[in-house]
Amino acid sequence: MRTYRELFRTPEFTPLFLTSAAQIAAQTVSGLALGTLVFTATGSPLLAALALFGPSLAQVVGAATLLSAADRLSPRAAMTGLALLFGLGTAVQVLPGMPLWASFAVLLGLGMVAALGGGVRYGLLNEILAKDGYLLGRSALNMCAGSMQIGGFALGGVLVATLSPRGTLLVGAGLYLCAAAVARCGLSRRAPRAEGRPSIAHTWRNNARLWSSRPRRAVYLALWVPNGLVVGCESLFVPYAPAQAGLLFASAACGMLLGDIVVGRFVPRHRRGRLGIPLLALLAAPYLLFALHPPLPVALALTALASVGFAASLVQQEQLMALTPDELSGHALGLHTSGMLTMQGVGAALAGGIAQLTSVTTALAVTAVLSLAVTAALAPRLRAGRPNSPAPSRTSTVTPAYVPADGS
Repeated sequence: MRTYRELFRTPEFTPLFLTSAAQIAAQTVSGLALGTLVFTATGSPLLAALALFGPSLAQVVGAATLLSAADRLSPRAAMTGLALLFGLGTAVQVLPGMPLWASFAVLLGLGMVAALGGGVRYGLLNEILAKDGYLLGRSALNMCAGSMQIGGFALGGVLVATLSPRGTLLVGAGLYLCAAAVARCGLSRRAPRAEGRPSIAHTWRNNARLWSSRPRRAVYLALWVPNGLVVGCESLFVPYAPAQAGLLFASAACGMLLGDIVVGRFVPRHRRGRLGIPLLALLAAPYLLFALHPPLPVALALTALASVGFAASLVQQEQLMALTPDELSGHALGLHTSGMLTMQGVGAALAGGIAQLTSVTTALAVTAVLSLAVTAALAPRLRAGRPNSPAPSRTSTVTPAYVPADGS
Protein backbone atom coordinates (compact mmCIF):
# COMPACT_ATOMS: atom_id res chain seq x y z
CA MET A 1 0.00 0.00 0.00
CA ARG A 2 1.73 3.14 -1.25
CA THR A 3 -0.86 5.90 -1.72
CA TYR A 4 -3.55 7.60 0.35
CA ARG A 5 -6.05 6.74 -2.41
CA GLU A 6 -5.46 3.04 -1.80
CA LEU A 7 -5.73 3.67 1.93
CA PHE A 8 -9.17 5.28 1.76
CA ARG A 9 -10.42 2.51 -0.51
CA THR A 10 -9.80 0.04 2.30
CA PRO A 11 -13.10 -0.95 3.96
CA GLU A 12 -13.65 0.65 7.37
CA PHE A 13 -10.67 2.99 7.21
CA THR A 14 -12.81 6.03 6.34
CA PRO A 15 -15.22 5.68 9.31
CA LEU A 16 -12.24 5.05 11.61
CA PHE A 17 -10.60 8.19 10.21
CA LEU A 18 -13.77 10.28 10.71
CA THR A 19 -14.30 8.98 14.23
CA SER A 20 -10.74 9.91 15.13
CA ALA A 21 -11.18 13.34 13.53
CA ALA A 22 -14.29 14.13 15.56
CA GLN A 23 -12.69 12.98 18.81
CA ILE A 24 -9.55 15.05 18.27
CA ALA A 25 -11.59 18.12 17.38
CA ALA A 26 -13.63 17.63 20.55
CA GLN A 27 -10.54 17.16 22.70
CA THR A 28 -8.84 20.22 21.19
CA VAL A 29 -11.78 22.58 21.55
CA SER A 30 -12.67 21.48 25.07
CA GLY A 31 -9.02 21.35 26.25
CA LEU A 32 -8.35 24.95 25.21
CA ALA A 33 -11.61 26.06 26.83
CA LEU A 34 -10.87 24.33 30.12
CA GLY A 35 -7.25 25.53 30.20
CA THR A 36 -8.43 29.11 29.65
CA LEU A 37 -11.15 28.72 32.29
CA VAL A 38 -8.69 27.44 34.90
CA PHE A 39 -6.03 30.07 34.14
CA THR A 40 -8.60 32.86 34.32
CA ALA A 41 -9.88 31.59 37.66
CA THR A 42 -6.52 30.86 39.31
CA GLY A 43 -3.79 32.74 37.41
CA SER A 44 -1.62 29.63 37.88
CA PRO A 45 0.47 28.38 34.93
CA LEU A 46 0.83 25.00 36.68
CA LEU A 47 -2.92 24.46 37.00
CA ALA A 48 -3.52 25.71 33.45
CA ALA A 49 -0.94 23.21 32.14
CA LEU A 50 -2.51 20.40 34.16
CA ALA A 51 -5.99 21.30 32.89
CA LEU A 52 -4.72 20.86 29.33
CA PHE A 53 -2.51 17.79 29.79
CA GLY A 54 -2.95 16.62 33.37
CA PRO A 55 -5.50 13.90 32.45
CA SER A 56 -2.65 12.18 30.64
CA LEU A 57 -1.10 11.43 34.04
CA ALA A 58 -3.97 9.04 34.75
CA GLN A 59 -3.07 7.03 31.65
CA VAL A 60 -0.54 5.10 33.73
CA VAL A 61 -3.38 3.78 35.91
CA GLY A 62 -5.38 2.76 32.85
CA ALA A 63 -2.32 1.11 31.33
CA ALA A 64 -1.85 -0.94 34.50
CA THR A 65 -5.48 -2.04 34.85
CA LEU A 66 -7.52 -1.74 31.64
CA LEU A 67 -5.29 -2.45 28.64
CA SER A 68 -6.05 -6.17 28.37
CA ALA A 69 -9.54 -5.11 27.24
CA ALA A 70 -8.10 -3.48 24.09
CA ASP A 71 -7.86 -6.88 22.38
CA ARG A 72 -10.80 -8.50 24.23
CA LEU A 73 -13.65 -6.11 23.39
CA SER A 74 -15.52 -5.58 20.15
CA PRO A 75 -13.81 -2.51 18.61
CA ARG A 76 -17.06 -0.90 17.43
CA ALA A 77 -18.79 -1.18 20.80
CA ALA A 78 -15.71 0.02 22.66
CA MET A 79 -15.14 3.07 20.44
CA THR A 80 -18.81 4.05 20.56
CA GLY A 81 -19.05 3.70 24.33
CA LEU A 82 -15.83 5.60 25.00
CA ALA A 83 -16.88 8.54 22.81
CA LEU A 84 -20.19 8.75 24.68
CA LEU A 85 -18.38 8.66 28.02
CA PHE A 86 -16.04 11.49 26.99
CA GLY A 87 -18.99 13.55 25.78
CA LEU A 88 -20.71 13.12 29.14
CA GLY A 89 -17.53 13.97 31.06
CA THR A 90 -17.02 17.14 29.02
CA ALA A 91 -20.62 18.24 29.51
CA VAL A 92 -20.30 17.78 33.28
CA GLN A 93 -17.57 20.46 33.35
CA VAL A 94 -20.20 23.05 32.40
CA LEU A 95 -22.32 22.55 35.51
CA PRO A 96 -22.69 25.81 37.51
CA GLY A 97 -20.60 25.95 40.65
CA MET A 98 -18.42 23.01 39.66
CA PRO A 99 -15.48 23.16 42.11
CA LEU A 100 -11.97 23.00 40.74
CA TRP A 101 -11.14 19.73 42.51
CA ALA A 102 -14.22 18.08 41.00
CA SER A 103 -13.25 19.23 37.50
CA PHE A 104 -9.82 17.68 37.92
CA ALA A 105 -11.35 14.48 39.33
CA VAL A 106 -13.49 14.12 36.20
CA LEU A 107 -10.48 14.83 33.98
CA LEU A 108 -8.36 12.20 35.73
CA GLY A 109 -11.14 9.61 35.45
CA LEU A 110 -11.46 10.25 31.72
CA GLY A 111 -7.68 10.13 31.37
CA MET A 112 -7.58 6.67 32.95
CA VAL A 113 -10.23 5.32 30.56
CA ALA A 114 -8.47 6.95 27.59
CA ALA A 115 -5.65 4.40 27.96
CA LEU A 116 -8.08 1.80 26.65
CA GLY A 117 -9.19 4.02 23.76
CA GLY A 118 -5.74 4.21 22.18
CA GLY A 119 -5.32 0.45 22.23
CA VAL A 120 -8.75 -0.15 20.67
CA ARG A 121 -8.31 2.45 17.92
CA TYR A 122 -4.82 1.57 16.79
CA GLY A 123 -5.33 -2.15 17.27
CA LEU A 124 -8.28 -1.87 14.86
CA LEU A 125 -6.12 0.10 12.43
CA ASN A 126 -3.51 -2.66 12.51
CA GLU A 127 -6.29 -5.18 11.88
CA ILE A 128 -8.01 -3.54 8.91
CA LEU A 129 -4.79 -2.65 7.06
CA ALA A 130 -2.17 -4.93 5.58
CA LYS A 131 1.17 -4.98 7.40
CA ASP A 132 2.79 -2.71 4.83
CA GLY A 133 -0.07 -0.22 5.19
CA TYR A 134 0.08 0.44 8.93
CA LEU A 135 2.58 3.31 8.81
CA LEU A 136 0.71 5.01 5.96
CA GLY A 137 -2.54 4.61 7.87
CA ARG A 138 -1.03 5.95 11.08
CA SER A 139 0.46 8.81 9.08
CA ALA A 140 -3.02 9.64 7.76
CA LEU A 141 -4.46 9.58 11.29
CA ASN A 142 -1.62 11.81 12.52
CA MET A 143 -2.30 14.19 9.63
CA CYS A 144 -5.93 14.14 10.64
CA ALA A 145 -4.87 14.97 14.20
CA GLY A 146 -2.76 17.87 12.96
CA SER A 147 -5.54 19.23 10.77
CA MET A 148 -8.15 18.89 13.50
CA GLN A 149 -5.84 20.58 16.00
CA ILE A 150 -5.21 23.46 13.61
CA GLY A 151 -8.93 23.91 13.03
CA GLY A 152 -9.86 22.99 16.59
CA PHE A 153 -7.54 25.47 18.29
CA ALA A 154 -8.52 28.18 15.84
CA LEU A 155 -12.22 27.42 16.33
CA GLY A 156 -11.71 27.04 20.07
CA GLY A 157 -10.05 30.46 20.29
CA VAL A 158 -12.96 32.05 18.42
CA LEU A 159 -15.57 30.23 20.51
CA VAL A 160 -13.88 31.11 23.80
CA ALA A 161 -13.86 34.78 22.75
CA THR A 162 -17.42 34.86 21.38
CA LEU A 163 -19.34 32.34 23.49
CA SER A 164 -17.40 31.65 26.69
CA PRO A 165 -15.18 28.84 27.91
CA ARG A 166 -18.24 26.97 29.21
CA GLY A 167 -20.11 27.39 25.94
CA THR A 168 -17.07 26.05 24.12
CA LEU A 169 -17.07 22.99 26.38
CA LEU A 170 -20.63 22.23 25.23
CA VAL A 171 -19.45 22.35 21.62
CA GLY A 172 -16.74 19.86 22.54
CA ALA A 173 -19.30 17.53 24.12
CA GLY A 174 -21.39 17.68 20.94
CA LEU A 175 -18.36 16.71 18.84
CA TYR A 176 -17.81 13.64 21.03
CA LEU A 177 -21.43 12.60 20.36
CA CYS A 178 -20.75 12.93 16.62
CA ALA A 179 -17.76 10.63 17.00
CA ALA A 180 -19.91 8.04 18.77
CA ALA A 181 -22.51 8.15 15.98
CA VAL A 182 -19.90 7.68 13.22
CA ALA A 183 -18.29 4.74 15.04
CA ARG A 184 -21.63 3.02 15.63
CA CYS A 185 -22.92 3.48 12.09
CA GLY A 186 -19.70 3.28 10.07
CA LEU A 187 -17.71 0.43 11.61
CA SER A 188 -18.68 -3.20 11.18
CA ARG A 189 -19.07 -5.62 14.04
CA ARG A 190 -15.83 -7.51 14.64
CA ALA A 191 -14.91 -10.22 17.06
CA PRO A 192 -12.28 -9.40 19.69
CA ARG A 193 -8.69 -10.14 18.64
CA ALA A 194 -8.00 -12.22 21.77
CA GLU A 195 -10.09 -14.61 23.81
CA GLY A 196 -10.87 -14.42 27.48
CA ARG A 197 -12.24 -11.79 29.80
CA PRO A 198 -10.33 -8.57 30.43
CA SER A 199 -8.61 -8.50 33.80
CA ILE A 200 -5.92 -6.69 35.71
CA ALA A 201 -3.89 -9.92 35.80
CA HIS A 202 -3.96 -10.21 31.99
CA THR A 203 -2.95 -6.56 31.71
CA TRP A 204 0.03 -7.01 34.00
CA ARG A 205 1.17 -10.21 32.24
CA ASN A 206 1.01 -8.61 28.81
CA ASN A 207 2.75 -5.46 30.01
CA ALA A 208 5.54 -7.59 31.49
CA ARG A 209 5.85 -9.58 28.27
CA LEU A 210 6.10 -6.44 26.16
CA TRP A 211 8.56 -4.75 28.52
CA SER A 212 10.78 -7.85 28.80
CA SER A 213 12.33 -7.30 25.36
CA ARG A 214 15.36 -4.98 25.42
CA PRO A 215 14.79 -3.60 21.87
CA ARG A 216 11.13 -2.88 22.67
CA ARG A 217 12.11 -1.07 25.87
CA ALA A 218 14.37 1.29 23.95
CA VAL A 219 11.64 2.02 21.40
CA TYR A 220 9.03 2.61 24.11
CA LEU A 221 11.30 5.05 25.96
CA ALA A 222 12.00 6.93 22.73
CA LEU A 223 8.27 7.13 22.05
CA TRP A 224 7.43 8.33 25.55
CA VAL A 225 10.03 10.59 27.14
CA PRO A 226 11.34 13.14 24.58
CA ASN A 227 7.81 13.56 23.22
CA GLY A 228 6.33 14.04 26.70
CA LEU A 229 8.87 16.69 27.68
CA VAL A 230 8.23 18.71 24.51
CA VAL A 231 4.48 18.55 25.12
CA GLY A 232 5.37 20.03 28.50
CA CYS A 233 6.70 23.01 26.54
CA GLU A 234 3.41 23.22 24.64
CA SER A 235 1.45 23.14 27.90
CA LEU A 236 2.92 26.60 28.68
CA PHE A 237 1.46 28.28 25.60
CA VAL A 238 -1.50 29.69 27.55
CA PRO A 239 0.61 31.44 30.23
CA TYR A 240 3.23 32.40 27.61
CA ALA A 241 0.73 34.26 25.43
CA PRO A 242 -2.84 33.98 26.79
CA ALA A 243 -4.47 35.87 23.92
CA GLN A 244 -2.50 34.06 21.20
CA ALA A 245 -2.30 30.54 22.67
CA GLY A 246 -4.63 29.21 19.98
CA LEU A 247 -2.25 30.49 17.29
CA LEU A 248 0.71 28.79 18.96
CA PHE A 249 -1.15 25.48 19.20
CA ALA A 250 -2.28 25.77 15.59
CA SER A 251 1.27 26.53 14.45
CA ALA A 252 2.56 23.45 16.29
CA ALA A 253 -0.16 21.35 14.64
CA CYS A 254 0.88 22.66 11.21
CA GLY A 255 4.44 21.51 11.81
CA MET A 256 3.27 18.09 12.96
CA LEU A 257 1.09 17.77 9.86
CA LEU A 258 4.02 18.61 7.58
CA GLY A 259 6.31 16.11 9.27
CA ASP A 260 3.74 13.31 9.04
CA ILE A 261 3.14 13.94 5.35
CA VAL A 262 6.83 13.94 4.45
CA VAL A 263 7.88 10.96 6.56
CA GLY A 264 4.74 8.87 6.15
CA ARG A 265 4.25 9.35 2.41
CA PHE A 266 7.52 10.32 0.73
CA VAL A 267 10.44 8.85 2.70
CA PRO A 268 11.27 5.27 1.56
CA ARG A 269 11.02 2.61 4.24
CA HIS A 270 14.73 1.70 4.09
CA ARG A 271 15.64 5.33 4.91
CA ARG A 272 13.09 6.03 7.63
CA GLY A 273 15.07 4.28 10.37
CA ARG A 274 17.90 6.80 10.05
CA LEU A 275 15.56 9.72 10.73
CA GLY A 276 14.36 8.76 14.20
CA ILE A 277 17.14 10.36 16.26
CA PRO A 278 17.49 13.58 14.17
CA LEU A 279 13.72 14.09 14.35
CA LEU A 280 13.75 13.67 18.14
CA ALA A 281 16.50 16.32 18.33
CA LEU A 282 14.51 18.67 16.08
CA LEU A 283 11.50 18.19 18.33
CA ALA A 284 13.20 19.97 21.26
CA ALA A 285 15.97 22.19 19.88
CA PRO A 286 13.85 25.19 18.71
CA TYR A 287 12.42 25.64 22.21
CA LEU A 288 15.89 26.54 23.48
CA LEU A 289 15.47 29.88 21.72
CA PHE A 290 12.47 30.79 23.86
CA ALA A 291 15.00 31.76 26.55
CA LEU A 292 15.65 34.83 24.35
CA HIS A 293 12.00 35.96 24.65
CA PRO A 294 11.25 35.85 20.89
CA PRO A 295 8.41 37.97 19.49
CA LEU A 296 5.21 36.16 18.54
CA PRO A 297 5.98 35.67 14.79
CA VAL A 298 9.33 34.05 15.64
CA ALA A 299 7.70 31.95 18.36
CA LEU A 300 5.12 30.70 15.84
CA ALA A 301 7.88 29.70 13.40
CA LEU A 302 9.85 27.94 16.14
CA THR A 303 6.87 25.91 17.33
CA ALA A 304 6.05 24.84 13.77
CA LEU A 305 9.65 23.79 13.11
CA ALA A 306 9.89 21.85 16.36
CA SER A 307 6.65 19.96 15.73
CA VAL A 308 7.97 18.51 12.47
CA GLY A 309 9.98 16.31 14.84
CA PHE A 310 6.85 14.55 16.08
CA ALA A 311 7.16 12.42 12.92
CA ALA A 312 9.82 10.47 14.84
CA SER A 313 6.94 8.55 16.39
CA LEU A 314 6.02 7.11 12.98
CA VAL A 315 9.50 5.62 12.62
CA GLN A 316 9.42 4.18 16.13
CA GLN A 317 5.88 2.80 15.83
CA GLU A 318 6.93 0.89 12.72
CA GLN A 319 9.79 -0.60 14.73
CA LEU A 320 7.44 -1.45 17.59
CA MET A 321 5.02 -3.32 15.31
CA ALA A 322 7.92 -5.30 13.85
CA LEU A 323 8.78 -6.42 17.39
CA THR A 324 5.26 -7.33 18.52
CA PRO A 325 3.18 -10.51 17.99
CA ASP A 326 -0.14 -9.89 16.21
CA GLU A 327 -2.24 -11.03 19.16
CA LEU A 328 -0.68 -8.28 21.29
CA SER A 329 -0.82 -5.49 18.71
CA GLY A 330 -3.70 -3.61 20.32
CA HIS A 331 -2.20 -3.95 23.78
CA ALA A 332 1.25 -2.87 22.56
CA LEU A 333 -0.13 0.19 20.80
CA GLY A 334 -2.30 1.00 23.79
CA LEU A 335 0.75 0.79 26.05
CA HIS A 336 2.60 3.11 23.65
CA THR A 337 -0.27 5.61 23.64
CA SER A 338 -0.93 5.52 27.38
CA GLY A 339 2.77 5.72 28.24
CA MET A 340 3.25 8.62 25.83
CA LEU A 341 0.26 10.51 27.22
CA THR A 342 1.33 9.79 30.78
CA MET A 343 4.73 11.29 30.03
CA GLN A 344 2.99 14.26 28.43
CA GLY A 345 1.18 14.80 31.71
CA VAL A 346 4.48 14.47 33.59
CA GLY A 347 6.07 16.91 31.15
CA ALA A 348 3.22 19.39 31.65
CA ALA A 349 3.50 19.13 35.43
CA LEU A 350 7.29 19.50 35.31
CA ALA A 351 7.23 22.46 32.92
CA GLY A 352 4.43 24.12 34.86
CA GLY A 353 6.30 23.65 38.15
CA ILE A 354 9.50 25.15 36.72
CA ALA A 355 7.49 28.08 35.33
CA GLN A 356 5.88 28.59 38.73
CA LEU A 357 9.31 28.85 40.37
CA THR A 358 11.15 30.78 37.64
CA SER A 359 9.48 32.08 34.48
CA VAL A 360 7.63 30.64 31.51
CA THR A 361 10.48 31.24 29.04
CA THR A 362 13.02 29.66 31.40
CA ALA A 363 10.77 26.63 31.82
CA LEU A 364 10.46 26.23 28.04
CA ALA A 365 14.24 26.20 27.58
CA VAL A 366 14.97 23.92 30.55
CA THR A 367 12.37 21.36 29.47
CA ALA A 368 13.84 21.35 25.95
CA VAL A 369 17.32 20.69 27.37
CA LEU A 370 15.96 17.70 29.31
CA SER A 371 14.36 16.30 26.15
CA LEU A 372 17.62 16.60 24.22
CA ALA A 373 19.53 14.92 27.07
CA VAL A 374 17.15 11.93 27.03
CA THR A 375 17.45 11.64 23.24
CA ALA A 376 21.26 11.65 23.51
CA ALA A 377 21.14 8.93 26.17
CA LEU A 378 18.85 6.70 24.07
CA ALA A 379 20.65 7.27 20.77
CA PRO A 380 23.25 4.46 21.10
CA ARG A 381 20.56 1.85 21.88
CA LEU A 382 18.35 3.02 19.02
CA ARG A 383 21.25 3.04 16.55
CA ALA A 384 22.21 -0.47 17.61
CA GLY A 385 18.84 -1.73 16.46
CA ARG A 386 18.55 0.35 13.30
CA PRO A 387 17.92 -1.70 10.15
CA ASN A 388 20.91 -1.85 7.83
CA SER A 389 19.57 -4.31 5.29
CA PRO A 390 17.46 -3.49 2.23
CA ALA A 391 13.78 -2.80 2.67
CA PRO A 392 11.73 -5.95 3.24
CA SER A 393 9.21 -7.20 0.74
CA ARG A 394 5.61 -6.07 0.87
CA THR A 395 4.60 -9.36 2.48
CA SER A 396 7.21 -9.24 5.23
CA THR A 397 5.90 -8.86 8.77
CA VAL A 398 9.20 -8.30 10.58
CA THR A 399 11.90 -5.79 9.80
CA PRO A 400 15.12 -7.86 9.56
CA ALA A 401 17.00 -6.02 12.31
CA TYR A 402 14.13 -6.46 14.76
CA VAL A 403 13.37 -10.07 15.62
CA PRO A 404 10.48 -10.44 18.08
CA ALA A 405 12.01 -12.44 20.91
CA ASP A 406 10.62 -11.97 24.38
CA GLY A 407 13.27 -11.63 27.00
CA SER A 408 15.98 -10.75 24.49
